[in-house]
Amino acid sequence: MTTCGARGRAPHPARTATGGAARPLALWRHGIRGALLAFALASTSGCAGRYVSPLPPPPYRAEVSATYDATWRALVRALAIQNVPVRAVARDSGVIASDDMISPIGVYADCGRVGEERIEGEALVSYTVFASAHGTSTDMQVNSKMRTQAHRRGGSGKLRATPVYQCASTGRFELNLLETVRELVKE
Repeated sequence: MTTCGARGRAPHPARTATGGAARPLALWRHGIRGALLAFALASTSGCAGRYVSPLPPPPYRAEVSATYDATWRALVRALAIQNVPVRAVARDSGVIASDDMISPIGVYADCGRVGEERIEGEALVSYTVFASAHGTSTDMQVNSKMRTQAHRRGGSGKLRATPVYQCASTGRFELNLLETVRELVKE
């Protein structure tokens, strides 16, 4: 092995015998062709479709015509009936937070589309329910947080975990929950 200089390194193949840089015309043309090819691929990849996120709805709000205590008991029962894993319960402040649940995309979560194809698969959803006394009735608000867990574009293909897309609520869970609360309060 031939060494170059006091450091004992092998000579760089792209250098001339005098130490100057030798950039052959063929390598320069290859670099330009590669750059043009990369630019062409990057500019046409946008045609494959961009992610279009769903419009997030405002928090779901409703009034229950019952006292705070009766509504709270009905809310806890409704969450148990719907098999919602509860992470935190604070009756004094009127807050119940659910743990993450897996839901099919399209049932409780709308995760948008890529190009013209809807995103399908599974979403992680969690809810926070707020209840506050308002005279003889109770005001309730349901906030949601959702994201994809395993998804694909359209109805075919393998489920993938990445990229993660933010999702919006369809409003079904919130409506079902408050309708169940209203029915349980009447009992």
